This record gives sequence, structure tokens and C-alpha cells, in this order.
Amino acid sequence: MSDAPRKILLVAACALIDTDGRILLAQRPEGKSLAGLWEFPGGKVELGETPEETLVRELEEELGIKTRIPCLAPLTFASHTYETFHLLMPLYICRRFEGIPTGREGQAIKWVRPNALRDYPMPPADEPLIPILQDLL
Repeated sequence: MSDAPRKILLVAACALIDTDGRILLAQRPEGKSLAGLWEFPGGKVELGETPEETLVRELEEELGIKTRIPCLAPLTFASHTYETFHLLMPLYICRRFEGIPTGREGQAIKWVRPNALRDYPMPPADEPLIPILQDLL
């Protein structure tokens, strides 16, 4: 591990949960880092945004669904050091949203039962979130 300071990247993620208790995963498209891995939807928190505002924006941009800040419940967070940055990622759950999620940025999406989450390869930062979601649902 290098002694060089790493930038902290703040990314908000959301475990969307449908009425059957399944969780939505999105597959990182080709051309992006960690392409092919499955993750919880979300994105980088932009300057001046709260993580909740980021999720409302990202869920509409990425999946074409609408939700509101009161529908987002903070659950836990991930903290993971990658080679060139440190990721800090609050994870929210959301059960109330309008619309049918579709991959608007070329990403595949899939509704997954909590006990099957480990069947989908995920980025290292996402993996510790799996047992928390499994215990919740």
C-alpha cells in the first residue's frame, strides 16, 4: 500500500426492494471500471448534493424511476480502499418508487432474492453489504 494520500470518493447506493422482497441489481456496462460486475444502483454525490438528492437524480437517470427523499431509508455504509481512491458509500433502502426500472445507460438489471445475492459477482465494496440486506429481508 502506498503512502500517497488517496482521494475519498462519496457514492450513494440504493437497494430498491420490490413487493416480493427482491432487490434490484445493475450490471456495470462495458467501458466502465469493474465492467460486468453487479452493483446496487446509485452514483457519485455531486458538489452541493446530499446523498439522498443524488439517489433521486441517479435513479431517474439510470433506471427511469421516480422516488422522493422521504422514501429513502439509510441502512448502512461501505468503506473500501481501491488502488487510487477510497470509496465511502452510504446504502439506502427504497420500497416506494414510481415507474418500472429499465437500464437506461446500457446496463443489464435484475431483481434478485436476498439469498441469491452472492450468485452475482460484485465490486469489493458492495460484498460486505450482502449479509446486512439478507438479515433485513
